[in-house]
Amino acid sequence: MKDFAAIFDMDGVIVDSNPFHKISLNQFSEKYGKTFTEEELRQNLYGRRNSEWIPYLFGEDLSAEDIEKYSVEKEALFREIYKDDIVALPGLEDFLKLLESNSIAKAVATSAPRENVDFTLKMTNLEKYYPIILDSSHVSKGKPDPEVYLKTAEALRYLPEHCIVFEDSLPGVESAKRAGAKVVGLATTHSAKELADTDLVIDDFRELTLEKLYSIF
Repeated sequence: MKDFAAIFDMDGVIVDSNPFHKISLNQFSEKYGKTFTEEELRQNLYGRRNSEWIPYLFGEDLSAEDIEKYSVEKEALFREIYKDDIVALPGLEDFLKLLESNSIAKAVATSAPRENVDFTLKMTNLEKYYPIILDSSHVSKGKPDPEVYLKTAEALRYLPEHCIVFEDSLPGVESAKRAGAKVVGLATTHSAKELADTDLVIDDFRELTLEKLYSIF
């Protein structure tokens, strides 16, 4: 197996942004008198679309307009908090250059809204590496449903089983595996032990080679 496509989740993979999402979530939720535990954050918020975790926080009877209002407010707060600290995960750009030099197709598949995708890729200067992007607006079902990875594989014109997904969240790993893809776990949000159900676990992209990727097929 020498021909595969690489699909990147964004938060926790392209950037280690979840600590800043946590800060913005805390500030946002405290404003409205809401709280959540670390376990709730990891199990019910990370890797989820805003349209899923906002009703979890505020109650299931929210209108679509309220969900959108809260989503816009929270994500604007996140970008403001993160803008001075955002950097790509170590080794990522060199790894993307390696993929480019070997003509390996690439895409982003994320539960985040497009505004966050544009912000992240612009601030890290990585826009040129990702010609295909699927964000929260492209799917009707969030992770762990496999929809986002099935649609991204289709956009890349690859069978899902010929794709490697780079993920950090447990719902994301489940989503990729249900799609039939291989999964490389980034130990940013979860520990290597928690990511044991993936095909390969790395701390960041500095330790990654094509040979390691070929070996998981």
